Amino acid sequence: MSTLQNRSLQARQANRVTLIGAGIDLVVGLAKLVAGWLVGSAALIADGIHSFSDIVTDLFVVAATHFGRQAPDSDHPYGHGRIETLATLWLGGMLIFIAGGIAWSSLTRLLDGGAATAPGIWAIIVAVLALLAKEWIFRYTLRVARKIDSRLLEANAWHSRSDALSTLVVLVGLVAAQFGIGWMDAAAAIVVGVMVGQVGGRLLWESGQELVDTALPADQQHTLHQTAMTVPGVEGVHDLRTRRIGGEVLLDLHIVVAPRVTVSEAHEIGNAVSRQLRDVHPNLFDVTFHIDPQDDAGETEHSLRPALPLRDDVENLLDEAWHGIDLWHERIALNLHYIDEHIDVSIYIDGLPDDRNLDDAARELRDAASALTWLGRLRIWQGPGKS
Repeated sequence: MSTLQNRSLQARQANRVTLIGAGIDLVVGLAKLVAGWLVGSAALIADGIHSFSDIVTDLFVVAATHFGRQAPDSDHPYGHGRIETLATLWLGGMLIFIAGGIAWSSLTRLLDGGAATAPGIWAIIVAVLALLAKEWIFRYTLRVARKIDSRLLEANAWHSRSDALSTLVVLVGLVAAQFGIGWMDAAAAIVVGVMVGQVGGRLLWESGQELVDTALPADQQHTLHQTAMTVPGVEGVHDLRTRRIGGEVLLDLHIVVAPRVTVSEAHEIGNAVSRQLRDVHPNLFDVTFHIDPQDDAGETEHSLRPALPLRDDVENLLDEAWHGIDLWHERIALNLHYIDEHIDVSIYIDGLPDDRNLDDAARELRDAASALTWLGRLRIWQGPGKS
């Protein structure tokens, strides 16, 4: 299944469970409000308002999941996962706002000395049924969220769990009021507000961490590092950086390979690392690797170092130094290796006169180029298997 098809399937699964939850929230919210109004329970009415707030967030989650799981485009090359992150941020803020309203009104009622009358058995039954319904939708939503790795859907699941917990607290208040402890109803509503606020605060914190590109936990980064090191041809891994966008992970890393392998071989080693990492961490959305011919971890960034000459300049400078040497003009290939702030030069020739050897030829070239401070190792290659 392609990435686009997988995202579409995940979006449908998320929308299905969210719409089922919205239907349950509608029925549960109406039942709580009607029962709370009939028996005069502030806690039950507050809990009913909480359930109706779930419907709003459910619809918001459906929209955010739909757009957040769309494929990358020219304006959003890393995808639309941050839409889910922003939605989670909004959800957390909304929960805190609702929590403050519930807690404030209930605290005012408690301080005024108002006490709830005995609610009756029907109000208690409504609370029990609502508790069971919300607990079921929490477990169902959480299972789907973990299956498709959606932090937004997981946040919505915990929103449902907060409603279940608040209903449990309300149930305690109703039972207490039934036995004549009327002030427990308002106290229970305050506890509901605090619990909802805690959930909102956690969602704000987690989504905020994602927005500032917080890395994966240290143990997961260690696993990724060790996995990359197992690939043949990899001599080191450094500057491994991770961040999350929605339910997906982006990874950047530097891969150290042997300094004189070809560009194509080094790139294929990087591809092998990428494949291995995706097998270990299926949520990797994008892997960007940089091939290093040496371990330069902790050193000054390459673009900030003094520049070494590139091939055209190197050939011109060598031509100035070796213009009078026949071997230089008879070369058939020239390879350059940029290692340890120097340029190693390999010259390929068809052959040498019988009275000359490669060591003497290399010494002549080295002496003529002694003023070139950037020149590193100099090698002359003659035919296959000779150097």
